[in-house]
Amino acid sequence: MALDPTVVYLSLAGAFGLFMAWGIGANDVANAMATSVGSGALTARQAVMIAAVFEFVGAYLAGGEVTSTIRKGIVDTSVFVETPDLLIYGMLAALLAAGVWLFIASWRGWPVSTTHTIVGAVVGFAAVGISVEAVQWDKIGTIVMSWVVSPLLAGTISYAVFNSIQTLIINTDDPLHNAKKYGPFYVFAVSFVIVMLTLTKGLQHVGFKLSGLESLSLATLVAVMASALGFWLIRRIRIDPAADRDFHFTNVEKVFGALMIFTAAAMAFAHGSNDVANAVGPMAAVISTVTTGEVLQKSALPPWVLLVGGAGIVIGLATFGYRVMRTVGERITELTPSRGFAANLSAASTVVLASYTGLPISTTHTLVGAVLGVGFARGIAAINLRVVGNIFMSWVITLPAGALLAIMFFFMFKGMFFDQSFFQ
Repeated sequence: MALDPTVVYLSLAGAFGLFMAWGIGANDVANAMATSVGSGALTARQAVMIAAVFEFVGAYLAGGEVTSTIRKGIVDTSVFVETPDLLIYGMLAALLAAGVWLFIASWRGWPVSTTHTIVGAVVGFAAVGISVEAVQWDKIGTIVMSWVVSPLLAGTISYAVFNSIQTLIINTDDPLHNAKKYGPFYVFAVSFVIVMLTLTKGLQHVGFKLSGLESLSLATLVAVMASALGFWLIRRIRIDPAADRDFHFTNVEKVFGALMIFTAAAMAFAHGSNDVANAVGPMAAVISTVTTGEVLQKSALPPWVLLVGGAGIVIGLATFGYRVMRTVGERITELTPSRGFAANLSAASTVVLASYTGLPISTTHTLVGAVLGVGFARGIAAINLRVVGNIFMSWVITLPAGALLAIMFFFMFKGMFFDQSFFQ
């Protein structure tokens, strides 16, 4: 008895989408939590628990009711009108290829861009399996530019933020007093940036759209309230004068450690709401094409797809995320809570700035660049250049790796299923 092609395609889409989401959790989410863990502000278990809650909530509640069937407009959809089968094979191949590459990168501890992985995979199957003209190559140039723009911008901001912490707090006669004094202002900055990030990037998928002035006003109000809460929390931190004998800034770092718990939770929500689309976008393309029999520019996103994406992200972080967290949080440069805080604030600021200016960015490249900026603020000797070289190498090969794997899987699926197509 032959299997129903609809069941086969939908099952493969769910399985490969889960695998891709697992890769996002193991690599991208691990990046977002790496500074908190590497600085000692959170344990790995605490980071997983925070990310599990806020990544899943962000992915499910704000992951998107409607998504573009072709991620980022990389491929001209008109080429698939006569052959919807090829879109299905291509998107299945892209999901599997991205999942495989993210598994390899995570196993090696390389922080790579999940967006670039899925884009490379889509470009690969479209260019070789369909035609070179099917790919919108101007988008690829934009992606290549982001390899430079994202880390450079975040690194510059983190360099400035950490220098401000050193000037206002660390290199003063009474650093603990100044940490308590300026801490609420840093809480304001973090809160403002994260709320703006959520409003502009995270909640747009569910139709929650505000004007620039409305977003600015709401972000300011929330930041003022958070600053007041931060003032109260900082005053409640238990100070141990004896702890400063071994390390002069132990109690100062406690202040920034408390702040990083907030940034970790907020970044996890924003990341889950935005980057889950890397896994569910191709899934939605397969599901809509199989169920309607035609290629659609936009498609409704079933709730179970977001559940698959959210669950995969959480499982990936819990099972394999420690490898990438170790690379970004410990091996690039030594992090303390104040340094990790500067990196987190800078990475979030870069994403917000990019969303308004249209600059192409990668969350992964942004976070790594922010950590590098903190390292450079202490001198180039504080950076492990060998690790940085390996990371840069992994960035360069991500697009071609995703493309080559997708080409291989595309022709494999085409050979397996083309004769059994229910579109013929």
